Amino acid sequence: MADLKEIESFWNKRPCNIRHSALDVGSIEYFNEVEKRKYKVEPHIPPFAEFDAWKGKKVLEVGCGIGTDAVNFVRAGAIYTGVELSEKSLSIAKKRFDIFGLEGELVLGNAENLNQLIGPKKFDLVYSFGVIHHTPNPEEILKKVQSYLGDASEFRLMMYARNSWKSFMIEAGADQPEAQNGCPIANTYTQNELRELLYEFDIIKMEQAHIFPYNLKKYLNYEYDLEPWFKSMPDEIFNILEKKLGWHTLIKCRLKK
Repeated sequence: MADLKEIESFWNKRPCNIRHSALDVGSIEYFNEVEKRKYKVEPHIPPFAEFDAWKGKKVLEVGCGIGTDAVNFVRAGAIYTGVELSEKSLSIAKKRFDIFGLEGELVLGNAENLNQLIGPKKFDLVYSFGVIHHTPNPEEILKKVQSYLGDASEFRLMMYARNSWKSFMIEAGADQPEAQNGCPIANTYTQNELRELLYEFDIIKMEQAHIFPYNLKKYLNYEYDLEPWFKSMPDEIFNILEKKLGWHTLIKCRLKK
């Protein structure tokens, strides 16, 4: 099991999604390209986050990365707080907020210590997309999250799915994009394991999404060419496949009363 220093070092060297644009990091054009590419490849994120639903409400994001979802919560009118372990990622997120004239609280630190980072308060939404499964103690983060949820609050998180196309391809030795090569921790879970992990929560909805369909070499050159086995597949069949074997398990839940 990797320790926190290894994880922090990995994400400082390679902040998540930083290569979504070939432009110089930090310009308006760069951030616009990063956002466009992220939601093109992961179109399930906006309907899962429902940015517009949180206008005037308090949102806490556990693991804001370079701030793609963060800026969209703020643009939609949310009162936003983001916590991030990687100093490099957070500095890019702060620059992103500055360059677009957005306001929010961005805090550096380990989410296992949430109570020390942001103090006692309640949020309408705690949101974490693809972060908790990269930590050595996900149970500790989930415990901390509970204290920030009120009776009507929601917790929305994405965790990697074990029963997924990507997991099967990795096991078979096939080259797969996303957090794989060199990543210190990338835990995967079955839906039953997630229900056990989230035993303090009432699950509102849990579903799988996201199979990466593009040729990797072309994708790295910013070309979107489907792999031949996906190119020949009807959209409705691909959608069924994603729901059964998607890499992302999307969970909406509330704290048990």
